[in-house]
Amino acid sequence: MKLWKRAAAAIKDRKSLLAVGFSRRSFNRNADLEAAIIHATSHDDSFVDYSNAHRVYKWIRASPLNLKTLVHALSSRVNHTRSWIVALKSLMLLHGVLCCKVPSVVGEIRRLPFDLSDFTDGHSCLSKSWGFNIFVRSYFAFLHHYSSFLSDQINRHRGNRRSLEKADLVIQDLERIQKLQSLLDMLLQIRPIADNMKKTLILEAMDCIVVESINIYGRICSSIIKILPIAGKTDPATTLKIIHKATSQGEDLAIYFDFCKGFGVSNARDTPQFVSIPREEVKLIKKMIQEKQSKDEQVEEKKMIEEKPKKQEQAIVVLERPKLQTIITDKWEIFEDDYYFNEKTIKDYQNPPPLIVTNQPVYIEYPMPDLITF
Repeated sequence: MKLWKRAAAAIKDRKSLLAVGFSRRSFNRNADLEAAIIHATSHDDSFVDYSNAHRVYKWIRASPLNLKTLVHALSSRVNHTRSWIVALKSLMLLHGVLCCKVPSVVGEIRRLPFDLSDFTDGHSCLSKSWGFNIFVRSYFAFLHHYSSFLSDQINRHRGNRRSLEKADLVIQDLERIQKLQSLLDMLLQIRPIADNMKKTLILEAMDCIVVESINIYGRICSSIIKILPIAGKTDPATTLKIIHKATSQGEDLAIYFDFCKGFGVSNARDTPQFVSIPREEVKLIKKMIQEKQSKDEQVEEKKMIEEKPKKQEQAIVVLERPKLQTIITDKWEIFEDDYYFNEKTIKDYQNPPPLIVTNQPVYIEYPMPDLITF
């Protein structure tokens, strides 16, 4: 059965290569690069074609125009496959492209050209493929955020950092360290969790992940030590939070290396030694935070004491009744209580109309009360 699956996979790869060979030539497509990508992402889980992978990296370093061919070929390859082998090899290949550190290429790859967030292998039953599915999804989640992070960093360095103030630069560096710590958390989640995952391809992928974890944690530690004296004065609370996180991640990384060593990952045989963060600097930052908190409390108490008399005065003013004001005119003194008088009323009062006297008696009819009906 395994032999039949390998034969079918080899036929699929052969068909893809023939399609590239007979495809229409254009300025934006590189047939040699597409063929190298197909070889590097073959269906064979017992072999990783590093020679063709390095050919892809050489094409990318040679010209940024080859990025279009890479994106087109990889997205087409991944979107038309349901094999965890092809998906994982595509992720490893793209990971290597990001590690090439070509600014013109990395700056353009803000997001991966495919989506494997809900990947499910379609060539095996779920009871056998669930571990591989989770592995591919975790690897994709890391690379998806990592590519965006690298692109943002390159575009930020292209901007005018010199125009920023020193405090703003420190805040940017602290944010960058926090993003690196988030990436390391995601990276440590990539691990084989099923019993049937001890395969050559998984071990090769874990080698890449272990190297990347060392790289990212080393950048975290070196960045903290570099900006520690300045960051402790600019934002001591955030700096101390980052230091505690880095210490915790160092312990998690040691546990991760022990797991990888037991699984058989070659790059995890020796645990690297990182530069430790000076304890004196940490104590100084804690002291700064305590002093800042005490100053803030004193300012808050002083503010409350100053606001108390103002509130009392405002309460007394609210209870006072407004005094009546007199408005003096040419003929009359009109008070506010008499606002309903108008000029016509005053004239009528001064010149009353003549009385009309008639000889006829005036009868006023009053209704009689009903005293009988109950």
